[in-house]
Parts: sequence; structure tokens; C-alpha cells
Amino acid sequence: MELIVAKNAGFCPGVRRAVDTVYRLIDENPGARIVTLGELIHNPIVTGELAARGVKSVSDGDLEAMLSRDSDIPLIAVVRAHGMTRETEELLERLTKENGCFSYVDCTCPFVKNIHRIAEEESRPYADRPHDAIGIIFGDPDHPEVKGIRSRFRCDTKILATADETERWISTDEAQKILKKRVIYVSQTTQKLAECKISQKFFEKLCTNARIYDTICNVTENRQTETETIAQRADVMLVIGGRGSSNTQKLYDICKRNCAQTYFIESPSDVPRHLLPAHKCAVGITAGASTPDSLIQEVKRIMSEIEITAENFAQMLDESFKTLNTGDVVKGVITSISSNEIHVDIGTKVTGILSFNDVTDDPAADVANMFKVGDEIEAIAVRVSDLDGVATLSKKKVDNANNWNEIVNAQATGEILTGKIVEALEKGVIINIKGLRAFIPASHSGLPREADLGELVGTTQRVKIIDINEQKRRAVASIREVIRAERKEKEAEFWASIEVGKEYDGVVKSFQPYGAFVDLGCVDGMVHTSELSWKHIRHPGDVLTIGETIHVHVLAVDYENKRISLGYKTEDMNPWKQFTDKYEVGDTASVKIVSMMPFGAFAEIVPGVDGLIHISQIADKRINNPADVLEKGQIVDAKIVGIDDEKQKVSLSIRALLEDAVAAEEAEIVEEAGIDEE
Repeated sequence: MELIVAKNAGFCPGVRRAVDTVYRLIDENPGARIVTLGELIHNPIVTGELAARGVKSVSDGDLEAMLSRDSDIPLIAVVRAHGMTRETEELLERLTKENGCFSYVDCTCPFVKNIHRIAEEESRPYADRPHDAIGIIFGDPDHPEVKGIRSRFRCDTKILATADETERWISTDEAQKILKKRVIYVSQTTQKLAECKISQKFFEKLCTNARIYDTICNVTENRQTETETIAQRADVMLVIGGRGSSNTQKLYDICKRNCAQTYFIESPSDVPRHLLPAHKCAVGITAGASTPDSLIQEVKRIMSEIEITAENFAQMLDESFKTLNTGDVVKGVITSISSNEIHVDIGTKVTGILSFNDVTDDPAADVANMFKVGDEIEAIAVRVSDLDGVATLSKKKVDNANNWNEIVNAQATGEILTGKIVEALEKGVIINIKGLRAFIPASHSGLPREADLGELVGTTQRVKIIDINEQKRRAVASIREVIRAERKEKEAEFWASIEVGKEYDGVVKSFQPYGAFVDLGCVDGMVHTSELSWKHIRHPGDVLTIGETIHVHVLAVDYENKRISLGYKTEDMNPWKQFTDKYEVGDTASVKIVSMMPFGAFAEIVPGVDGLIHISQIADKRINNPADVLEKGQIVDAKIVGIDDEKQKVSLSIRALLEDAVAAEEAEIVEEAGIDEE
């Protein structure tokens, strides 16, 4: 039995974040009531575990009653990844303001949030004339995600569940009238990609003013594409997930269309035990976004047990009339190891002999230490002599055949393989994967075009198989595809977690006149020049250097166009805050004269904050011009006589210090003379 498990099976980033958040809330809030607005995910195993830990699934209408019943016990409501309606959000905001024991955590998937934003922004101009536009939602009208999206539109809406329904509706008189209006098209994140594309084409052909957004989650898209590929190849498909899960149901439909033997697995007990194969078969496994890893692993374990049962049955049947022919692949037990060969009991009347030269192609391998008596070994019979009672075996031929099959399977499943680069050629490099050589073209090496391919020789690399020649047993691999796939996965995780206010350490990547681009690990963000410093700067290079690591925070996220606005300056960097933290009215500061005006002189107190010394406050006598006493660049002591926080202005006085000094001197004279001032 060949088991093919989809790499994109199981929790998507948004669902994983929601589940992890609830478990974290349980651990961090002992004694609090934690509820989810509707089932957190459509999987009875996970919801059962949460219920056992006290987490209830409620409707938003239950919250006020729960608060009034136990007003002094904290209540935390969790919004699931499907999102919520506008009305629910308004209710949660109101309850948060009215009740100190209530709070909520919004775990809406960022992809769903993006659809909410599109619906609100695109329909906002039509709030006063809702019949002049229509929001088309391609999705299940009963699904909570679709209900939430519909509530965000401020204009008329229409929900279409399938491409066929779209085709029927769009040809009606009602549709012909409506489609003359402004059309805003979005889709449920878990819809079938192929169906959605067909539906979109109807609107593209008939609407000249349609705004069509591709809002199917790329994780869903990848999951569906991979599932279809596996289902086309498999003899049996197992689709793991809750029957109430929309995306799992769509995976089931895709599999059923491509593989007749498709089974819905909601719990381990649903695995069809009758799959005991009489011959080799390929079994594919995929899982919906609400399926925990533990359930997937349990199904894999059961399938392995089924395979072992089948193998044991076949083995007992074969051994009752076992013969050996040249070319047969056999399994045996090592009975002895000499200086240059291994003896193997292969369960027939002949003894298997395996020379060290037929074990491996690796000249550095220490064959004598690779095996011990009692080990099981698989080999192919290359010569059988009943007369001598000996079968000459070769392990490396079996290994090469198995390894080649693994490479072939890796191309079909997209599995990443690991190998060592052993040679650099003019147009690429050779990688050794499990003892087999594969070619990596220079364009797939992951290096820049002009780089020296010899840099890769001796390194271990992870690759994807992109082409197979079965006849010549040749494979073409790619390092670049692995890098791209990992980057896309990291980007998907990044976009699923990013939110306004979140902080990152990033590396300054490049400058533009309007700002600096910062590498956040897998995605770039931009810090506008106005967010780099509290004072005016002409170029980002006045503050930052290329390659510098800086701490930034997210100001805004444009999910549709994949743009991130970052902030660098903080309140602690604000010169005015630095000034007010250090000085107050009455303090003396050492200031630097920076400019002269007819009415006075401006002096720098701290970098970025200047104070005015009015001409009347420069000296203790009348002067005609500040330059009569002061000069630019001069450092003088001045007294802070006024601070205007609202206008951020400071008044300074040199005269006040002079008068204070005179007063202090007079007081000293009086004290020394013992004169009673009265």
C-alpha cells in the first residue's frame, strides 16, 4: 500500500491561531468563563476537548443573560475565524464599555477581515443610495462567514452558491437591471477555486463597471489543488474533517469527482477497515482546515496497521509454496558476517550471499559495522544456483530501485528531498539523492545569475523534483522551488498574523526619497520619511543606514495590495517629551544660540526644541539688537520662565538669572552685616 499524505492537510494558519488563542486563554485566566461565538471549528474532537475544559459555544444573544446571571465572574468571548456580523461587533463593543467583567478576543481570519474591509470601503459611497450598487457574494448563504460578509455591505447584496446558479440568475430580467449598477464581487474564502473562476467570467463578460476581487484564501487554493492532484493518482481517498466544515466538504467533492473510492473520515472509527488490499494500491489522505494534526496522525497509524495486516497475510500465503528466481526481491535475516560477505536466510532452500560490493556504492561506507547478525535486510536475487544451494544477492540494486521510486513519488506529491551537491557543470550542478544523481539547472540553483556554481559543491541542499525521465531514469531537481515554496508559506503565516500595532525587528533594505524599505523576514514594509524622525529630514539616510537592524511597529496593512506601513519614531524619541521629562519652569538650562531676530534670539535647549529669549530678557539693561550681546553658536545659561505644552513653545530669560544673582548677592550682604530688613 502506498500512502500519499497531502502536505497542506490540516489546520490553516487562521484556524490554528484561533485554537491556540482559546487554549492560551484557558491557561492564563483560571476561574473565568470562556465562550466561543458559535463552534470554534467544525470538528467534534476539538470542540469536545474544549467543552471538557469548560469552553462553551454560545450565540451573541446569550451574552447579556450570562453577564446578568454572574455579573462578578469574568466573561471572555472569542470570535472564531469565520468572523462576525457588523451587529455582533457593535454588541461586543457595547458590552465591553458597559461591563468591566466582559472582554472579547477577535480571532477573525485576516483573509476574512480583508473581505470585510473591501465590502465596507467599496459600498460606503452608496450608504445613502443602497439600490445604486450591489454586492455579489459567491458562497454558501447559510455559512457564518458569508453572513458576516453580507452585513458589511452598505448596499444591496446577492448571494450565489454555484457557477450554475450564477449562470441561471445572470440571464434573468432581474439580473439585467441590477447589473447596470455598480457591482462589487467577492467570494467566501473556502469556495472551490474552479467554480469561482467560472462564476467570475460571467460578470467579466456582462459588466463593464464590476469590481471583482479574488478573495479565496491561498491556503485553501493550494489545499484544493494538491488534493485534486493526489485524487487523480490514488485508488482510495480519505478526506479527514468535520462534516459541518465547508472547506472539508469541498475537498470531499473534489476527491469524489476524481476517485470513485472516496471516504469521509470524521473520527478514527470511520476508517474503512475493509481496505485490506489484495494487491498494491495507492491511498491518498487529505484534511480540511479544521482538522487537528492528532487526528491525521491517528488515521495514518490505522492505515499502517491495515498495511501490516495485509503484508502478513500475503507473506504467510507465499511462504507455503515459496520459490526463488533471478530478479526476485526478497527479505531475509542476516545469519553471519565475514570479512567480505554477508550470509542471509531468505526462507528458501538456498542461502543468500551478499558481497560487500553489492551493499552500497559509497566507497567510504564501513559495511562490516552497518549490519549485525539478526538484522532484516532486503535484496534482489541476481543469480540463483539450486545446485550450489546459493543465491547471489544485491542490496544496492534494490535500494536504487526503491530510491528511484521515492524520487518519482516526490515529483507527484511535491515532497522535498535532501541531497549533497557533488559536481558543478557548465549549465548546472549534480546532486546525490539517496545514491542517485539528479541534475539541477543553473536557473534553479537558487544562486544569482553570475554566481559561481562551484560554491554549492559539498553543501547539503533541499530540493523539489520538477521533471522525470522514466525511460532513462533521469531526474531534474530545483533548489529555487523549495526556496519559493518556503517563502510563500512564511508569507502566508506572516499575513495571517500581522496586525496594526504589532512590533518587529527588521533590516533596512533600501532607500527611496519618500522613505525606507525594511525587510521583516519574508515581507518588506515601508517607513515613510515622516515616521522616521520627529524633526524634518531630507532623506532616510539622514537617520538610517542600509543593513541596520531597527525596531518598527505596524501603522497600517493593505492586505489586497500586500503593502505594510511602518513606524520607526516613538513617543520616547519625541524631543518635546525629552525636554519636558528633563526640565520644568524655573529650571536653568545651558542653551545654544541658533538664530537672531529683531525681537530676540532662539536658543536650542535639547535637540529639536528651541526656546525664545525675548530682547527684553537678554540683558538687565535696554539693548537695541540681540547681536549687541549674543552671537550665533554661543552657549549661555538661561532660566526657563514659561512652557506652553499645547503650542510646544518655551520662553527663556538670561535677565532673570542676572536679577537672581543680584538678589542673592544683596541677601548675602545683608546677612553678613546683620541688618534687620524690617
